[in-house]
Amino acid sequence: MHTSKRLDGIGEYYFSQKLREIDELNKQGKNVINLGIGSPDLPPHADVIKTLQEESAKPNVHAYQSYKGSPALRKAISDWYKQWYDVELNPDTEILPLLGSKEGIMHICMTYLNAGDKVLVPNPGYPTYRSAVKLAGGECVDYDLTEANNWEPDFDALDKLVAAGGTFKLMWINYPQMPTGQLPSASLFEKVVAFGKKHQILICHDNPYSFILNENPASLMHVPGAKEVAIELNSLSKSHNMAGWRVGSLVGAKERIDEVLRFKSNMDSGMFLPAQLAAAKALQLPKSWYDEVNATYKKRREKVFELLDLLQCVYDKNQAGMFVWAKIPAAYKTGYELSDEVLYGTGVFITPGGIFGKAGDGYIRVSLCSTEEKFAESIQRIKAFKPALKVN
Repeated sequence: MHTSKRLDGIGEYYFSQKLREIDELNKQGKNVINLGIGSPDLPPHADVIKTLQEESAKPNVHAYQSYKGSPALRKAISDWYKQWYDVELNPDTEILPLLGSKEGIMHICMTYLNAGDKVLVPNPGYPTYRSAVKLAGGECVDYDLTEANNWEPDFDALDKLVAAGGTFKLMWINYPQMPTGQLPSASLFEKVVAFGKKHQILICHDNPYSFILNENPASLMHVPGAKEVAIELNSLSKSHNMAGWRVGSLVGAKERIDEVLRFKSNMDSGMFLPAQLAAAKALQLPKSWYDEVNATYKKRREKVFELLDLLQCVYDKNQAGMFVWAKIPAAYKTGYELSDEVLYGTGVFITPGGIFGKAGDGYIRVSLCSTEEKFAESIQRIKAFKPALKVN
């Protein structure tokens, strides 16, 4: 039995295979501390869990649900966008709840891409953009993000890429940017919307990190005319500690929502109603919820800075999101080399930046999704091993 050609060039997701390797090390007694994956270790708000418990105990909530999601959840998303982003959305026509925003990336690519269609993909950027484009038959065209340009697109270079030919259908962007933690400048979203209109490219903004270590959450959809040329994914995974719940959303013009729904409705069904109602409760939480979560991440980030200083890495203290992106010292060729040396020498796993694209080769990324105690232990392990490091 042979796999389909669409899987040619598509490897297993990096973290999937790395977690197996870490599991093997743990079986050998290594007790690996995983500082690599951005899976929140904090629980959702107690009221969210209570809502799930109460709603799931009812006898009439276990049937199939609407492919467009519960009206209560769509209304909650609409109100949330208005409160935090100052964006008006029609809950009946401009919002599509999703079984996670990662799933939405695949829905979008399958909805719009034909074989050979080109897609602008950030480098460094979230690996799923690239794999989803390829699985849908599209062609990835990298646009490089550099530290010198504050990890923002070079629009002159983008104009040249598009002018070089081919059918460009989509552009993936993501701010606060993952993996670099870069916040969007005041004019970035306006430039992105203008670029999309100029070239008739659908801008796909992935926006799961806007509430993490960021006092000013922003949405691309706030830009006048954005709905004409853009759609936006959002998620409760990071902002509300609900990664395993698989609750996300797509927002945009009615036409875009209807188009994506044509694919989605053939791919999955509506999510469990009590989960939707609990998600609606989460979206109604006050600012104090986000402040409490961020207070925890701030304390953890200080520990990460201490760890990175031990490794002689260089980083920006003003990053947003639940990671810290750092440039490796010149003693190492790539982040893979440093990551492996730390993993096998200390039992601490740090993500190599190269998994996010060649532009990330000289970097590493540390997740904030571990306790202060685990960060403290990681620091002690690295201190003990430091004489054996290239940066001792």
